[in-house]
Amino acid sequence: MSDEMIKSIRKRILAMIVPITSENLLQMIAGTVTMAFMGRLDAAAVGAVGIGNIIFRMAWAIFRGIGIGASAAISRYYGSNDSNRMYRLIIEGAGAVLLLSLFVQQIVFRFAKYLIGFLSSGGGLLEDALMFTGIISYSIPMMALVVFSAGVFQGMTNSKIPMYAVGIMNGINIIFSYILIFGNFGLPRLGIRGAGYAYNIAQLSAAVFSIIMLMRATRKLKPKDAKGFSFTGYSIRELIRYGFPSAMEILLWQVSSVVLTKAVLTYGETAYASYQLGLQAESISYMPAAGFSIAATAFIGQHLGANDFKQSKTYMSELRKMVVAITLVMGAILVFIPGLVMRLLTTDQSMIAIGSVYLIVMGISQLPQNLAGLYNGALRGAGYPNVPMFTTILGIWFIRIPLVLILAYVVKAELHWIWIAMALDLFSRYIFSRTSFKRNVEKRYE
Repeated sequence: MSDEMIKSIRKRILAMIVPITSENLLQMIAGTVTMAFMGRLDAAAVGAVGIGNIIFRMAWAIFRGIGIGASAAISRYYGSNDSNRMYRLIIEGAGAVLLLSLFVQQIVFRFAKYLIGFLSSGGGLLEDALMFTGIISYSIPMMALVVFSAGVFQGMTNSKIPMYAVGIMNGINIIFSYILIFGNFGLPRLGIRGAGYAYNIAQLSAAVFSIIMLMRATRKLKPKDAKGFSFTGYSIRELIRYGFPSAMEILLWQVSSVVLTKAVLTYGETAYASYQLGLQAESISYMPAAGFSIAATAFIGQHLGANDFKQSKTYMSELRKMVVAITLVMGAILVFIPGLVMRLLTTDQSMIAIGSVYLIVMGISQLPQNLAGLYNGALRGAGYPNVPMFTTILGIWFIRIPLVLILAYVVKAELHWIWIAMALDLFSRYIFSRTSFKRNVEKRYE
């Protein structure tokens, strides 16, 4: 392949990756800013918001999986120029997502207290976490529409619309969090409650924007000869086919975080708060590379849908090179200056010390983590959505969780061994994902 074609491919990748990276970074930065605001209150506030976020992200996992399913299906329809199926998937999918989100919201609102009781040590932490979760549960339908919309547009390699939605959401979240948490501009100081209200306002703003963009997209896609819309259920089945494994993958990840949270809390609230702040910093670091997983789903899906195996191979090669380059830079920041990163989030010296060790371990394991994400994205686009799910089950439930439980409750090891157990999980998933990609996808290139 000529140098000009390679340059063209790299430009297409960057045109999609830059907005995705910006979207992910904006989202993580907003979350980090909120946690930093909580860190200015006390460790208990950080813990309460952290627990609330765990529960919310379990709900988010369902709809993120549906969004990934929409992206995988749309990318293949886009590659084969099937506008009719794209139109139906958007209409039927949006309706199904809205109905499901209302049901999930009620589940979270009514039953979150049992999970929070399991996670918290009681007292003020329990009360604050329950209050925060109850408030943000009302944003679940709005969140669901935002992530579904993002999946649709990313499947068409239009990553700017999701970026704009997230930009709107996180800009509003930061502004209103600053105002409502600390009581600025003459408003009362609401603390944790203010963080919840700010989050709801932000999600509503993003949802309105996403709905408008989806309506515009459907008008362009609607077949000219269509006399009306009739529900067939085909698109729902496609979303289930692609989305269910992805939803289960993410949900299993979130459920494992509940177990992990319980284990870390045995080391004290300061240890847990340090972990939450370290997690936010780590998330910002790996998000630039994580966006390549979404790009792999879209590009591999499109070119395999068009039976262009040579282009699919070239795109994967270039994506892999970019992931390695970015990860080496971002991982180095966590490994060599972890204390500086933690000091941006908190002034508590104990939290800085604990969080720094976490960041070093996670920085070392970022390359296998990000490459595994790339391979999993490619597998989804190639029509193998079950493989990433099984990879997650293997890594989390057969390696991470058993090791963490043994270390925390049986051996009663030092906290840094918990971080090392998490890193071993990431290395194992890289090996499994790479092997699966070579067996299921690369054979098509031959």
